[in-house]
Amino acid sequence: MKKLKAGEFACEPDARQAAEHWIAANTGYIFQDFSISTSSRKANAKRGRPRIDENLKTVYTIVASITRNEEQIRAEKEKPGRFILATNDRSLEPESMLDFYKQQSHVERMFRFLKDRSFRISEVYLKKPERIEALSMVMVLTLLVYSVLEWLIRKHMKEQGLFIPNQVRKPTQNPSLKWIFMKFAGVTVVSADIDGKIHRQVSHVDESVVKIIGILGPDCQNCYQ
Repeated sequence: MKKLKAGEFACEPDARQAAEHWIAANTGYIFQDFSISTSSRKANAKRGRPRIDENLKTVYTIVASITRNEEQIRAEKEKPGRFILATNDRSLEPESMLDFYKQQSHVERMFRFLKDRSFRISEVYLKKPERIEALSMVMVLTLLVYSVLEWLIRKHMKEQGLFIPNQVRKPTQNPSLKWIFMKFAGVTVVSADIDGKIHRQVSHVDESVVKIIGILGPDCQNCYQ
């Protein structure tokens, strides 16, 4: 609750009308101890104490305590929010349209990889529009493969109950594909010629890499023996 002292009015009806207008515009509050006080002012609006024979005018001031209208505030909070989604695809059901809308943030996050320094796109200088379009097409296809592979790995990890440590060494079933690439960056293929026969050995394959290789299937397993 707080005190409110508002305005000066020429007559009492104007003061009451102003108070009613304020309450109508601020439904989250209610008046308590409402009153209208009167006081005298010099008609010429000059400073100083008025003379005995000087004309004075009476002014009316709203004085009240205001407090929150908890019932009204609660009713406003219970009203559901509304927003409009529109599409030119009339075959879409409202639920499908809402689901697609909620997924757009994921798409935008995935496109951030175009600016990732790991892919060194900023080092590619192209001027011809057709070459820029071709590079963009390649990157979009790359993003498609990137997204599918990430989804596939996460799906199989959940189905098989597998976990690998994330960047802060906590177990996760939703690793990013970039993090998986970093895990494979340390894998090294060592080849040695012994008595004219080439021996090939893959080193630095930890438990996380083994799990990912197993998820990717026999072809990937053959590559890493």
